Amino acid sequence: MTDNSTGIGSGNRAGADVSRLKGRTGAGAPAQTRGRTTIADGVVAKIAGMAAREVPGIHNLGGGMARAFGAVRERVPGGGSGVTRGVKVEVGERQAAVDLDVVVEYGVSIVEVAGDVRSNVIGAIERMTGLEVVEVNVAVGDVRLPDEEDEPAPDEGRVR
Repeated sequence: MTDNSTGIGSGNRAGADVSRLKGRTGAGAPAQTRGRTTIADGVVAKIAGMAAREVPGIHNLGGGMARAFGAVRERVPGGGSGVTRGVKVEVGERQAAVDLDVVVEYGVSIVEVAGDVRSNVIGAIERMTGLEVVEVNVAVGDVRLPDEEDEPAPDEGRVR
């Protein structure tokens, strides 16, 4: 039904941040395939961020600077949520690639956690969007030690 020959970075995209899934047209085509579905890059990034956070052993997403900028951005009205912090996606017409910066808990097997993250992210994106995920790159930028304090929540003030 669909042609997967078009990959990431196809020049046929109308917008740089939107994926298009084309269906068959005509009276003989099933109703659910008539027309076009577009999926924004931000949607795929949110799915990837949520799926990565579900994996045991992941403490947070984003490197040190990304977490610092994300905390500031969350305080600004309309600045967006932290769901996509540490997530970068590239979405084509039929495929997607994901880069994740993660912080893992001390004591976990980084190799196993990275594999679990890949499986969960690929499954969530493919199930929810129909896009083929060609790769999920996981960069471990930090390890959270048991005695480290968590960063204050964005709504907490600086003084108590």
